[in-house]
Amino acid sequence: MAPQSKPWHIVKESTLHGMGVFAAVDIPKGTRIIEYGGKRITSERADELHPVNPEDPFHTFFFSLSSGNVIDGGDKGNDARWINHSCGPNCESQESTKGKRVYIVALQDIPAGAELFYDYGLVMEGRITKALRKQYECLCGASTCRGTMLALPKRGKPRTRKTDAAG
Repeated sequence: MAPQSKPWHIVKESTLHGMGVFAAVDIPKGTRIIEYGGKRITSERADELHPVNPEDPFHTFFFSLSSGNVIDGGDKGNDARWINHSCGPNCESQESTKGKRVYIVALQDIPAGAELFYDYGLVMEGRITKALRKQYECLCGASTCRGTMLALPKRGKPRTRKTDAAG
């Protein structure tokens, strides 16, 4: 296959939220579209910097790594910081084996013009309250929408009550 000559994506206003990233050309499933760029900082430094905008305190360009460090897409970041969240994403983030880089990869064939989304799955410490869910409200409208950008705990199998068969 010949190398891609045009960029895979463009940034423009999103009907979902603020700016968004859109497919500039048809993107095949499995394509590594863009690396999430930005300055690498400690999670402690990210906590010091948050919130960047007091008018919108729950909006950041932070991407947490398995190492505990954070990519600050607001400092030396690139277009990947504009990819919006969806509970029914067409992309996913993939961390490199050494945990220093993050790539956005197509989960399916994406037609030119479609907005790119991945599931932020934000992890918070402590109990996830209704107020916290609301602060990180999801606007994606997907049929699988959980109403929040937070990663919610997995629910176990429903309990079944034992009944007395001899009854």
